Amino acid sequence: MTLARRFRPSASRAILAALALAGAGGALWAQLDGAERGIPPVDSSSAFEVTGVEVDVVADTAQAARIEGWRRAMAQGWKMLWARTNNRPVSEAPSIAESVLSGIVSGVIIEEEQIGPRRYIARLGVLFDRGRTGQMLGVPGLVRRSAAMLVIPVMVTGGTAYSMEFRNPWQHAWARFRTANSPIDYVRSSGSGADPLLLNAMQTGRRSRGMWRVLLDQYGAADILVPEVQLRRLWPGGPAVATFTAMHGPDREVLGRFTLRASDAASIPRMLDEGVRRLDALFVAALGEGRLTPDPTLYIAPQIEELPPEEAEERAQAREDSAAEGPDQPVSGAAQAYRIQFDSPDAEAVQRAEVAVSRVRGVTSALTVSTALGGSSTMRVTFTGDPEALAAALRAQGWSVSGSGTTLRIAR
Repeated sequence: MTLARRFRPSASRAILAALALAGAGGALWAQLDGAERGIPPVDSSSAFEVTGVEVDVVADTAQAARIEGWRRAMAQGWKMLWARTNNRPVSEAPSIAESVLSGIVSGVIIEEEQIGPRRYIARLGVLFDRGRTGQMLGVPGLVRRSAAMLVIPVMVTGGTAYSMEFRNPWQHAWARFRTANSPIDYVRSSGSGADPLLLNAMQTGRRSRGMWRVLLDQYGAADILVPEVQLRRLWPGGPAVATFTAMHGPDREVLGRFTLRASDAASIPRMLDEGVRRLDALFVAALGEGRLTPDPTLYIAPQIEELPPEEAEERAQAREDSAAEGPDQPVSGAAQAYRIQFDSPDAEAVQRAEVAVSRVRGVTSALTVSTALGGSSTMRVTFTGDPEALAAALRAQGWSVSGSGTTLRIAR
């Protein structure tokens, strides 16, 4: 039995121009090219999951003991899933035929196992097909209720904070977390491509809404979740203490915090998995309390102050001069879509250009459809009038306009 894997959309190649802003140049391109970074998140959207099923089996051979252990784990996993769904004791769960059980189990997860010549001891997880199992349980499946949340897991250890900069056990723990049983719609990155430059620990401390808006658009999310772990090892290979914090939004609103302890280095991955599950519970509780509402400043452009009287006068004079140079085209006729290219050195420039163009008389919408920080971005504009009228209206606002037809380029 195999487990399907799904990849969340990563940032588009256009936004790789952010390298220029970081002053990285060719060195970082070489560093990223071919580098093995991050762990792709597992796909769990089509399965129910039961974890922590313990088995201890003795048989004639090691292989026979392992097969029997998996068979018992599937039967026990079904009873645990039934009890959890119906809020009843496991002892009351009905037994089902082995042939039926094989038809609804989609995978077995090995959490920990020890194999001897004739004995098999393990802690396993069982995945059940959501469609077929849901019918037997009388539930159609979980309906997601939260907005899409971009997850940036931050790990602090040895005095250093990092996220997607390189492979690490905390990102790995979030990648293997199966989200099917959670009402939170997590958007998880694989940590490849531009992710190390865009979704790093430093980014979680930014307050600028402009950059966050660009990132959320690229990753198809509406808000941000920052699960942070501060890991402290008492000595190499020995016990470790971890403090987990659930944070929400660009202002890092703290939703909850707790501490776990691992007995030795080998137990740290299990402790991190437990930390992910408990952080998910904090996020779910916050959702139920109405505290996980997306920040409106992430998708609503902030209000722009009115121009000073002197600058407003200059703009008005510019419009009059433009009208004197040639007859201004009336804003009339059917609305038409235009593509306007403009320089975008940073996220704030993208936002300013959108706001400025949207204020042009006759423009009904202005939306950036292709973002290239440090290069040229493209805006889709709906304008009621012909291309000459749009170009004249943009020039009256202080833009220099080039191009022809429905494709124009503007600059200040």
